[in-house]
Amino acid sequence: MKIRPFWGLLHRYAGLAMTVFLIIVGLTGSLLAFYNELEHAINPQLSVASNGRAPLDLADLIDGAERLSPQTKVQSIWLNDAAAQVSVAPRLNPANAQPYVLDYDQLFLNPYTGEELGRRERGAISQGRINLMPFIYKLHFALALDELGGWILGITALVWTLDCFVGFYLTLPRTKPSQVSSHSAPHPQRSFAQRWLPAWTIKWRASKTRINFDLHRAGGLWLWLLLLIFAWSSVYMNLGEQVYKPLMQAVSDFHQPWTEFPDLDKPIENPAISWREACQIGKDAMNRAAVAQGFSVEAPVAIWLNRAKGFYVYNVRTSLDIQDHAGQTRVVIDAMTGAEKLLLLPTGQYNGNTITTWLIALHMANMFGLPYRIVVCVLGLAIVMLSVTGVIIWLKKQQRRNA
Repeated sequence: MKIRPFWGLLHRYAGLAMTVFLIIVGLTGSLLAFYNELEHAINPQLSVASNGRAPLDLADLIDGAERLSPQTKVQSIWLNDAAAQVSVAPRLNPANAQPYVLDYDQLFLNPYTGEELGRRERGAISQGRINLMPFIYKLHFALALDELGGWILGITALVWTLDCFVGFYLTLPRTKPSQVSSHSAPHPQRSFAQRWLPAWTIKWRASKTRINFDLHRAGGLWLWLLLLIFAWSSVYMNLGEQVYKPLMQAVSDFHQPWTEFPDLDKPIENPAISWREACQIGKDAMNRAAVAQGFSVEAPVAIWLNRAKGFYVYNVRTSLDIQDHAGQTRVVIDAMTGAEKLLLLPTGQYNGNTITTWLIALHMANMFGLPYRIVVCVLGLAIVMLSVTGVIIWLKKQQRRNA
């Protein structure tokens, strides 16, 4: 089999296999580019205005969450100007040694007073509009199918990444310029750029079939770099341990807390180090790192407890962060001893982590402000367009074969 027809066939059927999934992630991704704005518009009760106030300490907010929800144990807290989002899990009921049955796993607190703003089971669309945006996120991330959906979209992302290169190859000119015969009238030979130029253009006055083909080919070329970034960052999100980590570590330094340490024999229920102690240890460790590494700490962002691996992760925003919101400067703390296990800076420490920080910020539309969020929104619609035009191209070929 000739090389180009083989890759053409592979591109065609890979695209067909991905079509439904890419349409879903494209449409949901367009909405998620404005997640915070849509969430606030749909559920204004879950956020407050800062009015120049300073938020409470993370530890004080965690204490407040445990008082408001005594049947739960805190898993994490994420803080922003509008709300403190606390993830919780049910405690064991001492009456029957079974977990309490709850209809929520998330509390929203006023970050300035600790007052409860609301609660929900994140992504449970049966609870109504309070979960509309989280449900869209679950669709985007895992087809709202939890682990199974994560695997499906992870494999889709890997195929999509590889197909980006196949599709790019198929746009290249088919042959080199023909040699001029010594017996024929001389004519100028077209350069590579001249022969490739039609692939970048759309002939709007041509037939509908040609316009559809041009939209697919030229659209893929103009958006190629962004498509590759979103495809590969999706591999990180869904196949981080299985694919992204080994490949990234093969070419650069790359470290993540959930992949650096093994699972314990049994998850920690009651760590020796309390949330308040972990916050203080994290704050002190981050201040020391700031002096040693030459960066400034701007604000605490989050702390979470990985019970399966036995550590806290204390997360702040620093001058090394590139995102518009939040931050990814982290210190990992042993939940039983309080020892500092790992310091992770978003940029400038490990090449693999710096690359990943950029990939995630670009994927989450969390940099370059409103203009880039509009770009990401349009890109989601473009992914739908590329998927649909690809199916139409296939259908047209099938019609010609059957004619």
